[in-house]
Amino acid sequence: MIEIPSDLHKDLVPLAFLLGNWAGAGVHDFPGSEKCNFGQEVSFSHDGRDFLEYHSHTWVLDKDGNKVRPLESESGYWRIGADRKVEVTMTRDDGVIEIWYGEMADKKPQIDLATDAVARTAASQPYSGGKRLYGYVKSDLMWVGEKQTPEVPLRPYMSAQLKKVVTPEDVERWAKALPDDMPDDGIAFFR
Repeated sequence: MIEIPSDLHKDLVPLAFLLGNWAGAGVHDFPGSEKCNFGQEVSFSHDGRDFLEYHSHTWVLDKDGNKVRPLESESGYWRIGADRKVEVTMTRDDGVIEIWYGEMADKKPQIDLATDAVARTAASQPYSGGKRLYGYVKSDLMWVGEKQTPEVPLRPYMSAQLKKVVTPEDVERWAKALPDDMPDDGIAFFR
């Protein structure tokens, strides 16, 4: 279910499907680094201004699904224009700062992004750009990332399927929104 908060900036309504906390798992595979399964927690929030705040933390999982160690962290800000053009600024823990541009698909919650600018600190690994695809599919947030370096052409390196994290506050809000005339047995709901 996609909720549109009453205090969400009007320009951000097309991005409302991203809002909330998400958790799940995916696969990481890129030449020169460890191939692994990873866990991920992502949050998209807003404070009424014309951007979404974004945070992502990933960690390596062992064969039993237990956390082994941190993998990557990133944070940033997402905006969308009236023409459905999306812009993202992102800072990653490995010393990379990126500006991403893309657009939201017509009539579906899907966003294609590509890097426009990349800045790296001296300590960061070689990196020259990337692409990402985000989509809301059957109530899950799914994404795939591609990256390139001076030595490796653009190729997929991470993808994940994330589920919405439901908080007690969500349940309370939904319960308060139920109509007063709900049937006691619940069966009438399906007739």
